Amino acid sequence: MRFGRQLEGQLFLPEGSGRGGAVVILHERYGLVQHTLDLAAKLAGDGYAALAPDLFSRWPGNKEALRRGDVRAVLPDEEVASVVDSAIDLLKDHARIDPRRIAVMGVCQSGRYPIVVGSRRTDLAALVVFYGAAQESDWRVTTDQPAPMPDMIAALSAPGLYVFGEADHVISIDNVLRLKGTMEALHKSYRMKIYPEVPHGWLNDTMPGRYRPEQAEHAWQVLLGFLSDVFEGRWPASGRVEWQFESAFSQAYDFSNNVRLE
Repeated sequence: MRFGRQLEGQLFLPEGSGRGGAVVILHERYGLVQHTLDLAAKLAGDGYAALAPDLFSRWPGNKEALRRGDVRAVLPDEEVASVVDSAIDLLKDHARIDPRRIAVMGVCQSGRYPIVVGSRRTDLAALVVFYGAAQESDWRVTTDQPAPMPDMIAALSAPGLYVFGEADHVISIDNVLRLKGTMEALHKSYRMKIYPEVPHGWLNDTMPGRYRPEQAEHAWQVLLGFLSDVFEGRWPASGRVEWQFESAFSQAYDFSNNVRLE
């Protein structure tokens, strides 16, 4: 489908005719590939509308090379935010969607964007990040990333779910603890979990070396529980800041031993 200003994406709706919650689900570095569409369809199967926008809709580069992983595109936060804003606005105007129950979910490279967008809007119900937003590159201030991560976190009004893996070669446990500590220092509600022994990208069933089916299914249930709790007003309690952190990793943990898997 086309929406906004020269934007593309796919919208998946759950069965039925009633209004419910929705998720803007953002793709990994490879663009809007089948994996992201599968996750969006899965969300719809679990009762949530899901819109998967192509963040690179207006990017002039070689998208086939992007899908193969031969090239990498990094867009300015302002450009990505404009795409996500258009996606959110589309959902807010849809007859099947409750505009008070919209979440933004980012994965890997797009993990920082729920925070970018959430720092600019007060109408989001929830933020979801899978193995993103904590790596060193996302905490650097650059021309494309002009707002410091702590400043964006300080401006968040929506609670967040943050999911990581012990064996991630991009995000260290110290990186995760920096994000956790910043959330706590700024009194932001979060749920956060580090899964033992899983690598970067372990939710992606199109990458056999990374995919971990048992942990992926468990994390999906954690996601569904989080969305249900937030959309139904059960968490966090009104006027309260709530922190939930769960982690398991080896006493001999050494980030330098984590390697990239395919």
